[in-house]
Amino acid sequence: MSMPKTIDVTELILRDAHQSLMATRMATEDMIPACEDLDRAGFWSLECWGGATFDSCIRFLNEDPWERLRTFKRLMPNTPLQMLLRGQNLVGYRHYEDGVVDRFVQKAAENGIDVFRVFDALNDIRNLGRALEAVRRTGKHAQGTISYTTSPFHTVAGFVKLAVQLRELGADSICIKDMAALLKPQPAYDLVRALKTALGDEVRVHVHVHATTGVTLVSLMKAIEAGADCVDTAISSMSLGPGHNPTESLVEMLDGTPYATRLDKARLLRIKEHFAKIRPLYTEFLSNITGVETEIFQSQIPGGMISNMESQLKQQGAADRIKEVLAEVPHVRRDAGYPPLVTPSSQIVGTQAVFNVMMGRYKVMTGEFADLMLGYYGDAIAPRDTEVIELAHKHARKEPITCRPADLLKPEWDGLRAQAMALDGCNGTEEDVLTYAMFPQVATKFFGRRHDGPQNVGKEAAARPVAKDAPKTAAAAVDDGQGPVRSEITYDVKFGGRTHKVTVTPA
Repeated sequence: MSMPKTIDVTELILRDAHQSLMATRMATEDMIPACEDLDRAGFWSLECWGGATFDSCIRFLNEDPWERLRTFKRLMPNTPLQMLLRGQNLVGYRHYEDGVVDRFVQKAAENGIDVFRVFDALNDIRNLGRALEAVRRTGKHAQGTISYTTSPFHTVAGFVKLAVQLRELGADSICIKDMAALLKPQPAYDLVRALKTALGDEVRVHVHVHATTGVTLVSLMKAIEAGADCVDTAISSMSLGPGHNPTESLVEMLDGTPYATRLDKARLLRIKEHFAKIRPLYTEFLSNITGVETEIFQSQIPGGMISNMESQLKQQGAADRIKEVLAEVPHVRRDAGYPPLVTPSSQIVGTQAVFNVMMGRYKVMTGEFADLMLGYYGDAIAPRDTEVIELAHKHARKEPITCRPADLLKPEWDGLRAQAMALDGCNGTEEDVLTYAMFPQVATKFFGRRHDGPQNVGKEAAARPVAKDAPKTAAAAVDDGQGPVRSEITYDVKFGGRTHKVTVTPA
């Protein structure tokens, strides 16, 4: 009798799980008690950094994200630590010049990251090359990523071509990243099988899905049957909704099949019980989406972003127009060349859809959407609407580009370092300069109050009295398109030849 094939598992509890369910608010101190069990449970890797965690640490928790990473490395020395890196965007929301990319990756590796999952919102290979090269120089694992979506232009052959290009750039493995739970079972099988055929069995294929549409646990099974080597899950007490499929359910699903994990069930139970106790502390940040949202197959808006749109519309006294906005999103996405809806493209397309419904189609255009149309985020898989490009040109008053966006950027490290060093509270390390580079305004405030120590918003929220009729706050992730963003965002809106500031404030 042949031995079952071992399916590796990446556990998401320390990053994407709480990013997707509770707006990335979980404090490090609430994760530390589970670290020993996580480290010894048998996971292939532990995703614990990157995505929106960097922003959330300095914006809401008064935590140094680099210190969080060092703490995880000290407490979990036996399991590779993994991060989500937005290619040329790193963990920020703009492109950085190549020197900053090199330094960020080097410091992340030095502080404890072993696996870098590198993706681009548009699947533009030009936005991925420098980051992958930087990871390779550190000797760490470089995982090239396919941002999965569906459209008339997205095909299995196209995804395979992207994977081959990623491999040529030095990717050690390939990840299918399904941020909106769009990957149905048969397409999962077909894509994994095609990747294995094209790349060979020696190239690992990982599969990351969310649970929002209710079909993706089956998709994981079909991906495994097609040859997937590793899948992502989240411990059951922090799973489902706009989050992920439960780790324990995957283990039991494989029982009696030719596949098995190496996970320790006793440790999984202890991890589950710990986070079941922690979750109620963050009730005010929990997503309102707890069930299944199959409508996402049409709108492709990740579950939590629907809540964000509802919040925006309520502030405008137009909550009843949510269906119009959801119907507008596919049109905006088509006009923009069918980008996958993942940070930052999901926020850009979603906000523009709201403006189109409220003010007329493209009567008002955000600066970010104009940049998306003009190529400043990269190239799209399909032709962009020429009329909307012309409107973007008029709004932004700059020309469309076809080059790699980062090629337009001048070296900026010396300037960033000088600016950061002039701030009260900056400790002079490259890590602090990188923190400033990612989020200058937020970092400036963080440096000034860092000496106050971490702020556990969960425990503080649990200690506050809540009115019986207080509305439940919608929350979900920023990084994987699981929105909403939970702080004010100001857009530069160009209208009638003038630039206006439009601030979106969460309810």
